[in-house]
Amino acid sequence: MSDTQTRRPAFGRRAAPSGPRATFRQLLPFIFEHRPVLIVVAVLSVIGALASLAQPLLVSQVITIVEAGDPLGWLVWALIALVVVSGIITGYQHYLLQRTGEGVVLSSRKRLVGKLLRLPVAEFDTRRTGDLVSRVGSDTTMLRAVLTQGLVEAVGGAVTFVGALIAMLIIDPVLLGLTVLVIAAAITTVTLLSSRVREASHQAQEKIGDVAASVERAIGAVRTIRASGATEREIRDVEGEAEGAWRMGVKVAKISALIVPVAGIAMQVSFLVVLGVGGFRVASGAITVANLVAFILFLFMMIVPLGQAFGAITSVNQALGALGRIQEILDLPDEDAHDRELAPLAIMVGHANAGLQPHAPAIEFEAVHFAYAATRSDPADPGNESPDEHLPEPDVTQRQPVLRGVSFEVPRGQRIALVGPSGAGKSTVLSLIERFYDPSVGTVRMGGLDVRSIDRTELRAQIGYVEQDAPVLAGSIRDNLKLGSPDATDAECEAVLRAVNLGGVLDRDPAGLDAAVGDDGIMLSGGERQRLAIARALLAAPPILLLDESTSSLDGVNERLMREAIDAVATGRTLVVIAHRLSTVIDSDRIVVLDGGRVIGEGTHSELVESVPLYRELAEHQLLV
Repeated sequence: MSDTQTRRPAFGRRAAPSGPRATFRQLLPFIFEHRPVLIVVAVLSVIGALASLAQPLLVSQVITIVEAGDPLGWLVWALIALVVVSGIITGYQHYLLQRTGEGVVLSSRKRLVGKLLRLPVAEFDTRRTGDLVSRVGSDTTMLRAVLTQGLVEAVGGAVTFVGALIAMLIIDPVLLGLTVLVIAAAITTVTLLSSRVREASHQAQEKIGDVAASVERAIGAVRTIRASGATEREIRDVEGEAEGAWRMGVKVAKISALIVPVAGIAMQVSFLVVLGVGGFRVASGAITVANLVAFILFLFMMIVPLGQAFGAITSVNQALGALGRIQEILDLPDEDAHDRELAPLAIMVGHANAGLQPHAPAIEFEAVHFAYAATRSDPADPGNESPDEHLPEPDVTQRQPVLRGVSFEVPRGQRIALVGPSGAGKSTVLSLIERFYDPSVGTVRMGGLDVRSIDRTELRAQIGYVEQDAPVLAGSIRDNLKLGSPDATDAECEAVLRAVNLGGVLDRDPAGLDAAVGDDGIMLSGGERQRLAIARALLAAPPILLLDESTSSLDGVNERLMREAIDAVATGRTLVVIAHRLSTVIDSDRIVVLDGGRVIGEGTHSELVESVPLYRELAEHQLLV
């Protein structure tokens, strides 16, 4: 097991804290990215509102003319034209809002994915993959409702509301006063409930993230689960998470159910009050029947945008609940956020790792301490202290120490092997060279330069890194090979595959380089996945190769062929190899023995057998002495 695996949180345990609440101001940048379209929508909304406001006036004129017995003439056609124009505007406005809503979802997903893939590696150690995927999928979808459920339409709605209010004031101030009392009570009710909607929506999205994380965990380990007879237990666990999400969804529905009918109730009460009091005022001669009809039409026009506003409040608060989870990730610092503070003029390492000190070791560790974060008290804490803060040893000890004062050199062009028991810190050494993490104390150098002073992209361009579990990306063989070498030719891809004894994979599938490898490389054997990962690193032809248990999944024949392939490409390159099987590294130029995060011996195989008891014990168990 690698060192990174030993510190993952227990199965099912939430490591990441709940995200902060988002504010409406944080929502505006997502909306204003589509400002031109929204301006068009707002203008259409205003035009539609004016067309709607004109309709009650025309109806009032029609009633007055009919009462007088005069011909209607152009009024009927004008009323029909207003209805048709209003319908066309509404339909086109709906299309623009739906399209813009999809644009908001797209832009938010782009920003979130861009941030996720630039986060420090330590963030992924303490967060669940399924929950992160849920933020990209489910949470971003919630932002669509902001535009499609009334927020932008509120511009036209405001014009309609104000226009109707003025017209009603002119027609009958008494009836308007009674209407305003009913509406004020409705607005007060919605305001009191809106904050509860936001909180419940945030909790519901958290639960959806839990479901996604549980499903991702179960599917990712489906073979282990079935082999262990744990299928039913896992189903119950996932169902439990799904029921939790259902309960939170029901909670949101209950609160929303209190808000949604408020507009309808307000309209009905207002209508009954206006009808009753208005009928009395018509009988008393205070207003005419035509004015009462116009007042009622304006009442309905005022209530409709009020209902839209209530819907907008609900949708915005639900979106803010989801945005809080999105914003939590967007507010995290990128992996290289502090790099310019450490090295304002980051050095760009040249080709073949020439650097500025050609006679310095390719890699050097000087008194390096490192500790993985035990807990996450601050969502913005990437897991390890800032690289420029040299922590004292006591603080390192309190944060799950992995390396304790490690020092060694890797001369250029030599093969150095790291050996030791599981948990000794071997994989962590490679992670520090790659700058997935930075030392808590001490310095890691490449070519005599502190790796923190080298641009990360240039640093990693000098290194070929093969992880212990040799991950394979879903897609084709070509996709995997060209991940780090996008300009490689098919001939180069085939050559490197045959160099690592993967020619049979090409030959057995007519698709050749386009043969699918399946999700996580399931179409390949363990050894083939490992060799494909090595081929990917070799294709980039880096000056430094880091191989973490690169032959652990190979049988004896393929191990020999792999060693021959690595020997062939090792000429003129620096290799740092981790191995449990000492037979694969006994011919290394130098072997570094790690135990408990400390270097306890360095030398050749024969020297270490004589001088380091732990190494001698390992060699004896593997029948090498």
